[in-house]
Amino acid sequence: MENKTAIADSFGRTFPYLRLSVTDVCNFSCSYCLPDGYKKTGCDPFMAQDEIVRLVRAFAELGTWKIRLTGGEPTVRRDFVDIAAMIHEIPGIRRLAFTTNGYKLQERAQEYYDAGLRAINISIDSLHPDKFKIITGHDRLHEVLDGVQASFEAGFESIKLNTVLLKGLNDNELDRFIDFVEDKPVSLRFIELMRTRDNADYFEAHHLPGTAVTEKLLERGWRARPRVEGAGPAQEFEHEGSAGTIGLIAPYSKDFCKSCNRLRVSAKGALHLCLFGEGGYSLREYLQSDDQIEELQEKILALMNFKRSAHFLHEGNSGVREHLASIGG
Repeated sequence: MENKTAIADSFGRTFPYLRLSVTDVCNFSCSYCLPDGYKKTGCDPFMAQDEIVRLVRAFAELGTWKIRLTGGEPTVRRDFVDIAAMIHEIPGIRRLAFTTNGYKLQERAQEYYDAGLRAINISIDSLHPDKFKIITGHDRLHEVLDGVQASFEAGFESIKLNTVLLKGLNDNELDRFIDFVEDKPVSLRFIELMRTRDNADYFEAHHLPGTAVTEKLLERGWRARPRVEGAGPAQEFEHEGSAGTIGLIAPYSKDFCKSCNRLRVSAKGALHLCLFGEGGYSLREYLQSDDQIEELQEKILALMNFKRSAHFLHEGNSGVREHLASIGG
């Protein structure tokens, strides 16, 4: 049975998809996100398991059917598997996914699948070990690739690879990435580097428009695919000679926000209406007991009146977002 999505904004968009951060801790130090590594901010604890369950129950009853667990790096949270298993049991949740840097994935892929996770996004920003180390701060490319294989063997229904486009670092690997998916049923998505509060110089040096990918794909005979229900913002491309597909997430493209279908909640319980908004709205006080679910839902629906039609990245305004690890991208 299809969920009736009650969460909507004043622009006619509905939101069946929630990106839920369970921690802002990350054990990688990617040059485009946390070049100096993770640094703790504030003293408020991350949401506890019971708070997370109440939050997801409230969203599910409002028609949210897709949950993606994010971080930071979500799997560094010791109870990550327990959290996934509890969400998997909540009525109405049809798709449980997570995003990871692939740390220890080879060892734990089956455990994640057994907890109810069915879709996985794995960050791979280069297929060259030396460049991978330069970008992520870790010499772990082969381990991450082994984790991709382990995800196939565990039975994941959807495996996506995320690659941030970086001029001067991995832009000469476009053909290599396209060839990489030829014999693998994965979706590899190139993501345009996004401007945040603290990366002005890096953005200037390494931003590459997504049109570079589109031109390469069309040149090699790829064609655009129609969007499917609940899909993210990627424009997908396919080729009859490739088992895998290629996606492009281009936030600077025209009408990017028109198909927005997701909301975000931080690891400390704040609802973010936009990745590049001016701040979050704390839901924490409504997560303390089971009899607050209705009040929580009313709060969520009321806050939708504040969702804007689009971000303002084109104007150089990335809101208060200092880096993407703080809310899972």
